[in-house]
Parts: sequence; C-alpha cells; structure tokens
Amino acid sequence: MLIPRTLIRISLSTVLLGLIGCAPTSTVGPIANTVRITHNEPGSECQFLGDVTGSQGDFLLGSITGNANLETGARNDLKNKAAAMGGNRVYLLTQRAGQTGSDNRLEQTNVTLSGNVYRCP
Repeated sequence: MLIPRTLIRISLSTVLLGLIGCAPTSTVGPIANTVRITHNEPGSECQFLGDVTGSQGDFLLGSITGNANLETGARNDLKNKAAAMGGNRVYLLTQRAGQTGSDNRLEQTNVTLSGNVYRCP
C-alpha cells in the first residue's frame, strides 16, 4: 500500500512541474501594459533611455516549456524592464532563440529579446 501512494505522489509532482514549466514565468506588470514593442525606430519626439534585454527559459525548464510561452515570457520581461526605466516604447533590435542538446536532437530552451527603450509622448 505504501508503494502505490508514493508512486501517485511522485507522478502528481511530475505533472505539476510540467504544467508550471509550460507557463511563462514573467507576467506583465500594470505599468508595463503601456509599453509597445516596435520594429520601427521612434522619431525625434521620443527620448532614448537606454538598452534593455528580456529573456525566458533555461536549459532545464526551457525544454518542457512551449515555444510560444518562451516568447511571451521574454516579451513580458522586456516590457517590465522598459517600464522600470520609465519607457513606453521598445525598438526591437534582436530576437534570438537558444537551443540545447546534441547534434541529433536540439530543443529550443530559451528566447532573448534586446532593444532600445524610449519615452514617447
């Protein structure tokens, strides 16, 4: 009787860990909801505030997190950091997907976004 109960606990723990790994860990804060990410450099009416990098995932949990959730988490991280700098616009410079594994089996395990932060009227 002890073995099945232990097996059930281990199984449930594994499933819960998997579900947690599927969700983006970085959520957008209330101020960060006003931050817009663009592929067009803002005009002279905007003030440059600095550089920012947002990321989501790692070699361990990234392999069990969906690609869309990795990208959403990286975007949320970027917006949160831009908002903390006082910005409301990010001109996206790079978007990279990291992969981990061997030649025969590579998995996307993280996403990194980098950009310039601006404060626009």
